Amino acid sequence: MVERSKKPGPIPVVAATEHGGMSVESDNVTLSLPSGESVKVLLYGATVISWIVDGQEKLFLSEKAKLDGTKPVRGGIPLVFPVFGKATEGPTAVLTQHGFARICKWELLGKTSESERSVQVDFGLGPENLTAGLQKQWPYPFGLIYSVTLTRTSLETKILVRNEGSETFDFNWLFHTYLRVPDISTVGVEGLKGVQYKDKVTASEATEENAELAIVSKVDRVYANVSNTVVVKSGGNPLYRVERTNLEDVVIWNPWEDAVGMADFSPDDGYKNMICVEAGAVSKWHKLEPQNVWEAGAVIHI
Repeated sequence: MVERSKKPGPIPVVAATEHGGMSVESDNVTLSLPSGESVKVLLYGATVISWIVDGQEKLFLSEKAKLDGTKPVRGGIPLVFPVFGKATEGPTAVLTQHGFARICKWELLGKTSESERSVQVDFGLGPENLTAGLQKQWPYPFGLIYSVTLTRTSLETKILVRNEGSETFDFNWLFHTYLRVPDISTVGVEGLKGVQYKDKVTASEATEENAELAIVSKVDRVYANVSNTVVVKSGGNPLYRVERTNLEDVVIWNPWEDAVGMADFSPDDGYKNMICVEAGAVSKWHKLEPQNVWEAGAVIHI
């Protein structure tokens, strides 16, 4: 049985070594490899806000993103739990949109592995990290352990959800990943053909007919039960390959010109340089029995 790590004491700043390493500041953690790759994670929301490979940023982060804990981060990889969107009924209906994982400060559990080619860090979240108001809204004892692993050519994110109480609860999970692209007009998303989806823009349902989905206007779709690896291409050349474990759904989102009306989205035309390809378990509720765990993950390869 997997146990949540105990609440740690203060963790000292650790400088990068010849084998890479982890450096810690008051509100964020940076992992790095001797070959130059790095990833930065805010403790607020355990939100990955930067992933650099070959000197190039691979994630989109709004220039107006709030990084001080006053609101969810616009960009990077926000974490969605225990509800995707805004529920209208059931226990999660009282929660804010996308739940509380992205708006709570997580505990740094520490660096759990390190080599010349990879480095991993773990974060934890439990009821003790929630405000009194959130504890009342979500009264279920739970534990989350979130792992971020950096390699030379990939970024892996894994989650373990544990029901530590005596009642079953329902939940959703989503890695709300904002990928940076050079020009959205040249982007295509491969691996979704034949998959049924809900289109939140047109409030309709359909089956994807295209071998490569082009982004030519606002898109907000939940593709359910995706069996293939999803590949993001630019001008026909692969940019990212997204592999998923125990995450059956993929959300594709780009706000297009609606970005102009978002107070925390900048620049206004930033939608031209991003696409959200979100690995999740959101098309249905997942039940977690008492004292059981659920694990899932996603790897973005370049």
